[in-house]
Amino acid sequence: MAQYASRLLLGLLAVPLIVAMPAFAQNEVPIIPRPTLVEMHEGKYVFPSVTSIYAFEPFVDIATLLAEHPVARFMAVERIKSYKRIPGSGVRLIQARDMDRLAADAYRLVVDTSGIIITAHQPAAMLNGILTVLQLAYTQSAGGELPAMLIEDRPRFVYRGLHLDVSRHFYPLSFLKKFIDLMALYKFNTFHWHLTDGAGWRLEIKKYPELTQKAAWRTHAVWKDWQQHGRRYLEAGAPNASGGYYTQAEARELVAYAMRKGITIIPEIEMPGHSEEVLAVYPQLSCTGKPYHHAEFCIGNEETFLFLTNVLDEVTAIFPSEYIHIGGDEVNKESWTSCAKCKARMEEKGLKEVGKLQHYAVGRIDSFLRSRGKKLIGWDEIQEGGLPPGATVMSWRGEARGVQAANAGHDVIMTPTSHLYFDYYQSDPRTQPEAIGGYIPLSAVYAYDPMPAGVAADKAKHILGAQGNVWTEYMPTTEHVEYMVFPRALALAEVVWSDTKNRDWDDFYRRLQAHYRLLQQLNTNYYRPSYGVDIDVTFNPDTLTNTISLVTEQHRLGIRYTTDGQEPDAKSPLYTKPIELAMPATIQAAYFVDSGRVGPIAVAKADIHRAIGKSIAYQTPWDAAYPAQQDSTLLNGQKGGKGPDDGQWQGFTNNVDVTVDFERREALNTVTIRFLQDASVHAYQPGEVTVLLSDNGKNFREVGSLTNDLPPEEKFRKVKTYTFDFDTTQTARYVRVVATNAQNALLLTDEVVVY
Repeated sequence: MAQYASRLLLGLLAVPLIVAMPAFAQNEVPIIPRPTLVEMHEGKYVFPSVTSIYAFEPFVDIATLLAEHPVARFMAVERIKSYKRIPGSGVRLIQARDMDRLAADAYRLVVDTSGIIITAHQPAAMLNGILTVLQLAYTQSAGGELPAMLIEDRPRFVYRGLHLDVSRHFYPLSFLKKFIDLMALYKFNTFHWHLTDGAGWRLEIKKYPELTQKAAWRTHAVWKDWQQHGRRYLEAGAPNASGGYYTQAEARELVAYAMRKGITIIPEIEMPGHSEEVLAVYPQLSCTGKPYHHAEFCIGNEETFLFLTNVLDEVTAIFPSEYIHIGGDEVNKESWTSCAKCKARMEEKGLKEVGKLQHYAVGRIDSFLRSRGKKLIGWDEIQEGGLPPGATVMSWRGEARGVQAANAGHDVIMTPTSHLYFDYYQSDPRTQPEAIGGYIPLSAVYAYDPMPAGVAADKAKHILGAQGNVWTEYMPTTEHVEYMVFPRALALAEVVWSDTKNRDWDDFYRRLQAHYRLLQQLNTNYYRPSYGVDIDVTFNPDTLTNTISLVTEQHRLGIRYTTDGQEPDAKSPLYTKPIELAMPATIQAAYFVDSGRVGPIAVAKADIHRAIGKSIAYQTPWDAAYPAQQDSTLLNGQKGGKGPDDGQWQGFTNNVDVTVDFERREALNTVTIRFLQDASVHAYQPGEVTVLLSDNGKNFREVGSLTNDLPPEEKFRKVKTYTFDFDTTQTARYVRVVATNAQNALLLTDEVVVY
C-alpha cells in the first residue's frame, strides 16, 4: 500500500488512512468479471440519504449512470475544475494523470469511510468503474453500503460481445433494453443484433417498405411451427400474421441507449444466403425468379447488388458502429450452378469455380462499406476464396479457421459452437425446455480461452475477443432467452475480461452465488442451479478400488448417498469427500434440502469386474480419431464420461468386434457394454449387440443379442447400456462382443464388463 499511498499524495488527493486486513477476502466483494487486483480494508462507506457526485469534465455525462443505483440517491453532478479542488467526501470521478500509473483502459476504485474515488484516463474506463459500483450494490446484502477496498482493473480483450437473433423470434424493444442493462453490468461492450434471416426481416428500410409489410410477418408465431408448415409469409394485418419489426427511430433509440452504457450495437444484415424472407417479396433477386425456391441471392444479378447497397445505405446511417455484419454463412452455392446470370458473371470475372462467386460478392460489399467508412465483418465462410483487406472474421466453426485468419493478418472474434452457443442445452434435456441440441454447461463456458494455441505470437493482437451467440429457433419468449443466456453469459464475461492468471472455476462459482440476488432483483428468468447429482467413478488399477465423486451444481452441502443399492433418504450419509470402495457396488445419490429430497436419484455402477486387465483382440480396428487408451481401453475398469473426448470412449467407424481372452475357462454370468450417442460428432447407437462365447477362440456360440431402441434423432448425448444376464451360468475362455454399425457413422464404447 505504501506505493499506492505515494501516488495518492502525488495526485494531491486527501484520502483518510485505510488499514489493510490481515487476510485477503475476495468473496466479500463478489465481482464478476474478477478484477485484476482487489484489496480489502477495514471500515466501510455508508451512503448518506443523498450523496454528492463530483466529476472532471470528461466524466460528467456518464456520472449520471450512478442514478441507476438500486439504493443510494444522488445530487446533481458537480464539475471538478482542478486537482487542487477535489472534495474530500462523496463520489469523485477523477481524470488520471501520468503519475497515477494507470493503463489507458484501466480504472482504479477506492472505497473508504469518506466515500468513493474512481480514477481513469478515458470515459470508457471510468464507465467500467461505475458499473462495478452498481454491480456491488446489487450483490451486497446491504446495498446501501460498501466495504473499504482498493480495486485496479482493466479488460483482457477489446471485444466482449453477446449476440441475439431477433429473426426467428421477435422481441420488444423494452426487452432489448433490459438485455443491454444486464450486459453492461458485466462489462460486455458489443451487442451483435441479428436483424434479418429467413424467418423474418426486422428492420424498417424506407426504400423497400415491403420488407416490413410482408417479410416481417409469417404464418406461425413459433418458429418450429412455421418451419414445419410451409415457411410462408403474410401481409401485415392479416389475421394470422405473426412477427414484427423495429422502426428506424426505435433502432436509433436502442443505439443511443446502449451507447450510454458503453455498448456498441453491430447490426447483421444476412447475405448472400439466409435470405428467404427477402426473396419471397422480391423473387426477381433469386436465381430462379420464383419465391420460396432458394434462400440465396442471385450473385449474377446486378439488381441484387443495387438492393443490397440501398439497404446498407440506410443501415449505415442508423448505426454508428465501426462494423457492419453481413453474415455470409451456410450458402447453398448449388443454386448458382444452373443460373445463366451467375455463369455469365463467372465468365466475366474469369472465375473457374462457382464457390468463387461468394468471394466476389463479399468483395463488392466490402468495397461499398469502406466507401461509407465502415468495416465488413462476417462468419467463417467469408474466408472462402480469400478475405478482402480489412475484413474481420467471426469464427464459429472451431479454432482452425480463426487461427488461419489471424495468422494471415485479419482481425478475428472467437465464437465457437463448442463453448459459446447459448442455444445449446445446459443441463439434462429431460429437465429442460426444448433446445436445438448440443451440451454447453456453465463450466464449459468458463473453461474457454479465446486465444487459440495456433496463433503466432506476433499475430495474437488480431484475436479481438469472443462472443456468446443466442440463436432463438427454440426461444419463443423473452423469459426463455433469459433462461438460456444467464448465468452462462456471466462466465463468458469473465473469460473475455479477466487475465487467465486471475481465473479460477471454484472462485468464480463462489462469487456467482451472490449474483443470483442481482438477477432476481432485475426479474431475470435465469437458469437455476440443478439439484441433479453427477456420479463419477474412477478405477485405480494399483489398489483395485473405485473412487466415487459426487457433484452437483448446488454450492451448499446436501448430497446424501447409499452404496447398498437402496434409495437415499434424509438419514443416509452426507457426502463431504470422495468415497473409496474395494467391492463392486451400486451407488445412489440425491440432493436434500433440510429433510426433503429435492432432486432426482442418480444411479451408477462401480464395477471391479473379472475382465479388467485381461488381453483383448480387435477383429476391427478403432478409429484413429478416437483411440482412447488404445488396446487397454475396453478392459481398464474406467467408464467414459459425458463427452466423447474424455479419453475413455473408443471410436469405431466399422462394426465393433472384440474378443476377451480369460486364458482359461471361467464361469460367466453377465456381460455388459455401453455406447454413447452424440449427434454433434455423428456417433450413434449400434443396430444390435451380440455376445458369443468360445472355448478355443475359433468356434463361437451365440448366447444373446439385443436390438437398439434409441432413435438417431435423439438430440442430446445419451449413454445406452446393453446387459446380457445369462439364465444359467456359462463356461468359456473367450468372450466376443459384436456391435453392428447401423448408421454407418461412429460407434463409441468404453468398457466390456464381465462377471
